[in-house]
Amino acid sequence: MGPDMKKKHIFWTTAALLFGWLVSMGALSGTAFASESTADHSKFKELDKDFRTGPEVTKACLSCHTEAAKQIHKTAHWTWDFLNPQSGQRLGKKNVLNNFCIAPRSNFAFCTACHVGYGWKDENFDFTSEENVDCLVCHDTTGGYSKPPGKAGNPDDSCNLRNIAQNVGKTSRDTCGACHFYGGGGNGVKHGDLDSSLAVPDIELDIHMDALGLDFTCATCHATTAHQVPGSRYNPIAKDTEGALIRGKTGDRNPATCQACHGNAPHPATQAKLNQNSTRIPTRLRARPAIFRPLPAAVLPPSCPGIGQPPAN
Repeated sequence: MGPDMKKKHIFWTTAALLFGWLVSMGALSGTAFASESTADHSKFKELDKDFRTGPEVTKACLSCHTEAAKQIHKTAHWTWDFLNPQSGQRLGKKNVLNNFCIAPRSNFAFCTACHVGYGWKDENFDFTSEENVDCLVCHDTTGGYSKPPGKAGNPDDSCNLRNIAQNVGKTSRDTCGACHFYGGGGNGVKHGDLDSSLAVPDIELDIHMDALGLDFTCATCHATTAHQVPGSRYNPIAKDTEGALIRGKTGDRNPATCQACHGNAPHPATQAKLNQNSTRIPTRLRARPAIFRPLPAAVLPPSCPGIGQPPAN
């Protein structure tokens, strides 16, 4: 990265951080920042109480969102299990060995800080229980939700569950990143292209997630249906040749590829040469001009920080 690029990177990073701080402090207001939700959860009597445990919150959520837990039960985020449709291999976090966490089987209570449920500490976990589903880990908007390692996915005792439940909303880069940025024991350890720099990125880091630009969340591309999040690391698509995908169209196509939005030839005929990029340059490189991440590579830190916990040194 040359001197000019470094100056631009510093400028946009500073601007994006300032923007995020102003929004979080309520200094910016108006229709552009108004909630799009049709419901104000702080007005629901089911949530106007003090909650002692996570499952108590989920029980209240299910009184309105009656099918949500049943949908979660069918997802890999819940089962940590994946059957590859091409190879027939039984994969998923609970089945495979990897070169970061090794395997969670010997320490479920620690590893399940990043499970979308409560209480998975051993082989006796009840995967059929709807109240064991953790709604807050994905839908918290306060930044105050925390699931420390060793508690089998249960929230920290300091969490104000009442306030968090009354302020739930759509998923965000922060809620997804609470697990995916810190997978494998630290910031940017498990997935080299995912770390906390994507919480408030600039245009040089990610043209789609640019906090002052398009401001995509993870779910903008990984658009869910019935809580199923498309795009699998166990069954990746090396090259999507099917062109643009119409949202809502039935089928099992992955809507998270670049071609699903841009098609196979996004440039006009006068720039046809640029369309050859799709056959030569990986799509992630085209979307992220800054090849090297702002954060240094981490190498196997001693412990996972857990959700909402300070990263390990």
